[in-house]
Amino acid sequence: MPLLEVNSPALVRQFLDLPARIYQNQPQWISPLDQEIEAVFDPTKNHNFAHGEAIRWVLTDAAGTGIGRVAAFINHETPQTDPTLPVGGMGFFECIDDQAAANELFEACRQWLAQRGLAAMDGPINFGERDRFWGLLTDGFTEPNYGMFFHQPYYQQLFEAYGFQLYFRQYTCYREVDTLLHPAFDKAAERYAREHPEFSFRHARKRDAEKLAQDFHHVYNLAWANHSGVNPMSLDKARELVKQMKPVLDERILWFAYAGEEPVAFFVSLPELNQIFKHVGRNFNLWGKLRFLWEKRKYERRRDKKLFGVIFGVVPEWQGKGVESALMVHARREFMRSGYRDIEMNWIGDFNPRMLAVTRSIGARIYKTHVTYRYQFDRTRPFERCPIIR
Repeated sequence: MPLLEVNSPALVRQFLDLPARIYQNQPQWISPLDQEIEAVFDPTKNHNFAHGEAIRWVLTDAAGTGIGRVAAFINHETPQTDPTLPVGGMGFFECIDDQAAANELFEACRQWLAQRGLAAMDGPINFGERDRFWGLLTDGFTEPNYGMFFHQPYYQQLFEAYGFQLYFRQYTCYREVDTLLHPAFDKAAERYAREHPEFSFRHARKRDAEKLAQDFHHVYNLAWANHSGVNPMSLDKARELVKQMKPVLDERILWFAYAGEEPVAFFVSLPELNQIFKHVGRNFNLWGKLRFLWEKRKYERRRDKKLFGVIFGVVPEWQGKGVESALMVHARREFMRSGYRDIEMNWIGDFNPRMLAVTRSIGARIYKTHVTYRYQFDRTRPFERCPIIR
């Protein structure tokens, strides 16, 4: 089984085309855009190449047909929880149901990372942020949300038989938007209106992209940047995210809480774009963009839309004081007015029990489970799971 480094247009095409064969009998599968996969491996588009490197391979059979693929990568600026165990990453794994083939792909990643001084690898993860292409789907084999992979059920066995161990679980939660919130949420909203007139809860304005970027940047760095494996975000990166997402933003589902003019909490959502892209296809060329605009226009008129909760956070000073409850009350009202029926929330790690408790409190249930695995190169070293956020 020849293992080929992806270094030519023909091998790029094999890398991109393989999943269509792997999932040809899986109606739930929705392909990511080819252009978005390629952007991960383009140093001009992925800023992680400024302080890291990546490689990818295609595995073929004797006839030259692709039967597997994988990538390995290093980001030297990713915070390491244990300096004695420097960790690299592997991802974008796809493979036929063949343990020997999978082992060859995993072993290529291990050797490449070990040669560069790494002592373990996490996977399947992204060479980039955690909000996309992160984790192996192990439960809830329904249509994937935009930016996440659907996986074959047998992949779990391929990973675990090689020796990967569960580092943390990732839960995607679901609720119907019109499900009533607990009365305590309304009481929190009423209390803030009565006792904290300096507080306001409002959605973003697309026309003021700079304020949206600044407010997002402020809350993100205070609420999330100290978590394990999460880098602080620069204001320029926040501006770039807003710029990239602006064509698909719905300002009515981008909610912030303000103490005076300081943003102290956010609940940032997007229309669930795979509900549109599943009608468009993999190629976002001129025809794909025209088809997307047409399908997007039809989707926006519906009254049964799905939204995707990208990120939720409260700055430490205001955690546990009901801000999140009041924010949810205001946001839910607007979601319903805007025609959203269902919400899936971006994955929450089992290392974050406080956020999982918040999710349960709004009546959401676990709908999908992904797993981030870790493989330690020294097999005699005791294994430790991801630390719990206290």
